[in-house]
Amino acid sequence: MTPLALVPVVALISLGLALPSAPATADAEAPTAVATKRVYQEYVSLGDSWSADVKLADLNGLPDTRHVPMDCAQSQSNYPKLLARALKVRAHRDATCGSATTDDFTTPQKLPLGGTNAPQFDRLTKTTDLVTVGIGGNDAGIAAAALDCLSVLPQALPLPPGSIPSLPSLGVPLLPSQLPLGGCKERFTAGGVDVLDQAIKASEPKLVRALRHIHKRSPRARILMVDYLAAVPTTGCYPLLPMTESDRAYLYTTFRKLNAMIRRAATKGGAEFVDTYTPSIGHDVCAPPNKRYVEVVGVSVNGPGVGVPAHPNSAGAAAQFRAVLKQIRSR
Repeated sequence: MTPLALVPVVALISLGLALPSAPATADAEAPTAVATKRVYQEYVSLGDSWSADVKLADLNGLPDTRHVPMDCAQSQSNYPKLLARALKVRAHRDATCGSATTDDFTTPQKLPLGGTNAPQFDRLTKTTDLVTVGIGGNDAGIAAAALDCLSVLPQALPLPPGSIPSLPSLGVPLLPSQLPLGGCKERFTAGGVDVLDQAIKASEPKLVRALRHIHKRSPRARILMVDYLAAVPTTGCYPLLPMTESDRAYLYTTFRKLNAMIRRAATKGGAEFVDTYTPSIGHDVCAPPNKRYVEVVGVSVNGPGVGVPAHPNSAGAAAQFRAVLKQIRSR
């Protein structure tokens, strides 16, 4: 990918938005009601861009504004909405929003286009009986760190540490902090300390506290904690994925650590864990266009829509839905 090709990527990411979530598969478009052991009446979905399944535009038009401001970029066909339709819940409040962290569960989230998403926990009540939660990646700074792994060359330039020029901070979420010249593994592990590993570990108690607070606010609720799809491939595909092999391998391992942390937090916080990672292996950013659950950049054909990097497309949203529904039907 040339430097010019990265311009639209950075421009779109500067909005703190992510992938398209257009209607893609038959599973997504018309989930049917299923027999479950429990009938759910009041469902609240909480989380970040991977639960909002954020998009810029698709066949449904612009982002959904029924539950949150437009600049949350929430899809009309994200997995929470598919789940609400399949379970025929009486009331569904979808608080999911791009760029959210656990801080945004209890405080208003200021958004890049001037909107404000109310504290996500405001949607919870004592009568809420089903909650899905997808959060943690932004708490650990993984999305922003991944941008610093981008490289316009297949190999990192042999530059001395600290010599890659930094980019000015514009106060906008998800902008890279320096030029896309690779070498992120060396920077994030300098001095033998893996700063991303530390950030993931530091995020775990935040997730645990959030889950425990949900139990207090909604004591009747069944709570499901959802992890992240398998976005990072086991092997590279430069220039489709503009990243050195060393940085890709580091990011792959880091992503696995993030999902392992989410599983631990679910157990400690008294939530059920939903594994969306395993069934999505092979549907990463390097998969063929009609097989991807996550996009690299540009137009998604696996559910037509305008995409930005490394978030679920509508096929990914449908895969998340199937994994969550399977867990609900297991009890």
